[in-house]
Amino acid sequence: MPRDSTALPLAPAARFRPPAIIPGQAAIGLSLAALILSLWLGLHVHGVYFHRWQGWGWALAPVLVAVQTWLSVGLFIIAHDAIHGSLAPGWRGLNKAMGQLCVGLYAGFRYRRLASSHHRHHAASGTEGDPDFHPGAPRRLWPWFFRFFLTYFGWAELAVLTLWVAGALMLGAALPNLLVFWALPALLSAFQLFFFGTWLPHRHGEPGFEDSHNARSNGFGPLLSLLTCFHFGRHHEHHLYPELPWWRLPDLQSR
Repeated sequence: MPRDSTALPLAPAARFRPPAIIPGQAAIGLSLAALILSLWLGLHVHGVYFHRWQGWGWALAPVLVAVQTWLSVGLFIIAHDAIHGSLAPGWRGLNKAMGQLCVGLYAGFRYRRLASSHHRHHAASGTEGDPDFHPGAPRRLWPWFFRFFLTYFGWAELAVLTLWVAGALMLGAALPNLLVFWALPALLSAFQLFFFGTWLPHRHGEPGFEDSHNARSNGFGPLLSLLTCFHFGRHHEHHLYPELPWWRLPDLQSR
């Protein structure tokens, strides 16, 4: 069984800084991003506009929601790499455009605001200066999650999503389909991102933190690490090497 929420020491090789950019990194990152985006959009269109609640439709729905939830996590991880410039190194405008596309599709978020908050998170992770941290509840899951959610989802995002829902309904989407195949995966993926990418790595208590990054990594194997949070649960490694894209994080434990 994977060792959840344990502070694992990094492999000795991870103490040595890997190259920030490898040959073909932009091509690989953009290809993976295009795959995730295409799959997300295809399932979104199918679920919202074409899924029918007869026969196998009921049995297939939970599978589609689970896959769409995971792909929604992927959208945010793409934007996260864009924030660090690791999605397409050297292409600042492309990083920003891809980041805004992903967070916009995800929940009408504003990329610039997310980028600013994320850089502050890295500068003061696990402290009062960290916008992703809850200093009043440094161990408690639900108060921290609600604070995290409200930090990023406000009136502007609600207005954008309201317009999107109205537009989708005008184009023929059924409200139950919107709720099940769009709203539900967005909410579930928000919790998934928070649980594996924020709360487990940065909560205070036992085990303690290894250094001033105030971050720990889980002990998940490669497949579970990918399925839970696109390797973002290897969070101490990410804080040590924020310039590495998500798909290069496993290399730190296998070199």
